[in-house]
Amino acid sequence: MTTYEELVARGLIAQTTDEAEIKELIDNGRATFYIGFDPTADSLHVGHFMALCLMKRLQMAGNHPIALLGGGTAMIGDPSGRTDLRQMMTRETIDHNVACFKKQMSRFIDFSEGKAILANNADWLLDLNYVNFIRDIGSCFSVNNMLRAECYKQRMEHGLSFLEFNYMIMQSFDFYMLYQKYGCQMQFGGDDQWSNMLGGTELIRKKLGKDAYAMTITLLMNAEGKKMGKTQKGAVWLDPAKTTPYEFYQYWRNVDDADVIKCMKLLTFLPLEQIEEMSHWKDAKVNEAKAILAYELTKLIHGEEEAAKARDAAKALFTQGGDDANMPTTTIAEAQMTDGKIGVMELLVACGLTASKSDARRNIQQGGVFLNDEKVEAIDAVVSAEQLRDGVKLRRGKKAFHKAILG
Repeated sequence: MTTYEELVARGLIAQTTDEAEIKELIDNGRATFYIGFDPTADSLHVGHFMALCLMKRLQMAGNHPIALLGGGTAMIGDPSGRTDLRQMMTRETIDHNVACFKKQMSRFIDFSEGKAILANNADWLLDLNYVNFIRDIGSCFSVNNMLRAECYKQRMEHGLSFLEFNYMIMQSFDFYMLYQKYGCQMQFGGDDQWSNMLGGTELIRKKLGKDAYAMTITLLMNAEGKKMGKTQKGAVWLDPAKTTPYEFYQYWRNVDDADVIKCMKLLTFLPLEQIEEMSHWKDAKVNEAKAILAYELTKLIHGEEEAAKARDAAKALFTQGGDDANMPTTTIAEAQMTDGKIGVMELLVACGLTASKSDARRNIQQGGVFLNDEKVEAIDAVVSAEQLRDGVKLRRGKKAFHKAILG
């Protein structure tokens, strides 16, 4: 099976232009391609992880990835898939987020000389002369065609700012610049980016001639990424300070049964033959497959040692009296106590097991909250400072565990 055929078999390819040429470049390790990452937070998340896995796969096959950080486009914000204007960020915040992304990406991609490139579109976008840019690049775009793009059609109903209307042109300009600076012939992105990507391909051909070599691929993986990576607490981050290795492991350990094999194909580097064998597992064996998925992905993100700790902690939690040394823990300050006590509802929120007190109340009333393995029966139940000094174990539902201790 060739590299491109494996991408198809894993469910990564949604649609392409020039498929025969794309296949030839990828299979022969001659593709220089880019994926863009707008630094809208100080950590990558699970959706980005899918793109990083693809970059790693292609790099292992001899191709050359460019990770493009959107230090310039983040000043505007991508309107795709949104119903409102993205919150504006300062240049300082964006620069900080870019630095965080660089550090995390280096865990996946080999950026040594000749292997891959880490670029930032702030280098060419922030110092543009607006009039010259609009004359030179804007004249290549039809407003009629742009308004037919799905990313703009959705926003027209709610209100589309002229600021955001520039995003497609700037993303297209990114491909044009990467083509000229690094010989980048190919761009990857989610299917919500298709219009923007086609804009880049057309811009290169209009500016450099019809024989200019530029192609696009959209990925099912990025569309799937919008469905994944969300928990009751929010996004699943790759930064261990935001999502601990244990929480990361547990997220994947608890995916729906129907999604296990799909996630294995999209995200792990296990052979397809092994994954195909697991697709026939039933009942208790499905839980074994989930544990394999969780371990493989935690190992990729946090390393083998942290993955083993998370796996062992998860096993211990389902054993009466098991070791809770690696359980995620929240320290409760004296200031959070009232008369030497704290309500279980407040404790659930403080530990991130529920999003709010009303959510905590609902979980307790439904019989889904346990304190040291005993069901919490009353919504006004409290935990004393004495109990917290020894540490208490909280559980929401069957699989969400947390330890609270007095600091």
